Amino acid sequence: MEKDIILKVENLSKQYRLGLVGTGTLGHDLNRWWSRIRGKEDPYLKIGESNDRSTKGNSDYVWALKDINFEVKQGEVLGIIGKNGAGKSTLLKILSKVTGPTTGEIKTKGRIASLLEVGTGFHPEMTGKENVFLNGAILGMTKMEIQSKMDEIVKFSGCERYIDTPVKRYSSGMTVRLAFAVAAHLDPDILVIDEVLAVGDAEFQKKAIGKMQDISNSDGRTVLFVSHNMAAVKSLCSRAIVLQHGTTIFEGDTHDAVDFYLKSDVANDIAHYVNETPESGSDILEVSMRDKNNNITGLFGFDDQITLQVKLRITEDILEYGSLGFRIKDKNERTVFSSEINLNEFVKKDGVYFSNIEFPKSVLLPNDYRVIIGYHVPNKKKIRSLFDVINFRIEETGTIFHKYKGVDFGCVVLDCKWSMIAD
Repeated sequence: MEKDIILKVENLSKQYRLGLVGTGTLGHDLNRWWSRIRGKEDPYLKIGESNDRSTKGNSDYVWALKDINFEVKQGEVLGIIGKNGAGKSTLLKILSKVTGPTTGEIKTKGRIASLLEVGTGFHPEMTGKENVFLNGAILGMTKMEIQSKMDEIVKFSGCERYIDTPVKRYSSGMTVRLAFAVAAHLDPDILVIDEVLAVGDAEFQKKAIGKMQDISNSDGRTVLFVSHNMAAVKSLCSRAIVLQHGTTIFEGDTHDAVDFYLKSDVANDIAHYVNETPESGSDILEVSMRDKNNNITGLFGFDDQITLQVKLRITEDILEYGSLGFRIKDKNERTVFSSEINLNEFVKKDGVYFSNIEFPKSVLLPNDYRVIIGYHVPNKKKIRSLFDVINFRIEETGTIFHKYKGVDFGCVVLDCKWSMIAD
């Protein structure tokens, strides 16, 4: 590897057999063994389909990752983005040596610390302090090195009162606080972080992102960061790759990568979501964006009528107190507006219903947007939350702001009452 390259991934692929643990049958294992003996290629590498979770396949084998190639320089923060099921977590697990690749090679320099899931590497029966020593030992640090960092780790985590309490009694937020503090302070050369920071509160997320910026800018350490929060990716990462169905479809500047992700079918999916595994009780069954002719589309003009349609099942047990609400966010993760209804205002008996929500016309400025939907009984029961399934775009069709291309005027324009009075 070149001197400043700390991580290099070459032709990395990962194949799984659906529905089974391991590689499948004894016969398959014997076929693989016989191929190796004869110096032949693994016969099962020639079959398998791309990892498109939304379609039914014809093969028992699926490629979670296929021919991934990239390099990361020392001190660089690389963002990895893509829809659920794109292969992001599988890639990080291979890089962290939680699982091995089917084919390909990974070359690294130095120690890798991973934060892939809440409590990864923590023993629930051990105290927070004991788990700090355990994680440090796994990273190859001496007891004295870990002890010198202990006060800093505990202070950053905000868990000082519970540091001598078994981790099994921690909340998920406390666990991820301590896990991140350990990973960030025990001097790894490469820090690998999955979406787990979403578990922490807003104050901790801001603190964690600041710490990641410090360790990359000041300490020259490398960070690999997976997130669905595009604002965090833009503020933290210097470069990003976009994954789709286990393959790399874009690699480059972070802002270009985020724009590519939001503007492509990777994120759009024609603004239509169908719940393939609905609950037997109350649940969201289908969501779509529709135009004035009731056609499904994710592309609208500034003056077009936009309707959000939600098909849901309502059961008697939640009829009186159930609520359906949504938020509209822009590509920078800013909440533009939100709305919510109590179901009993519209529905008097259980059944399957279509909820049609018409947005005000000529209000949303040309931009990329996504919809977050929540179906719940407030403060008691979460029925279904949808974060990354519906996207749409408002195209420039002649608004007053089109002549100021590239200037951010926000997301909403209001029809204000203007007047001019002579002095």
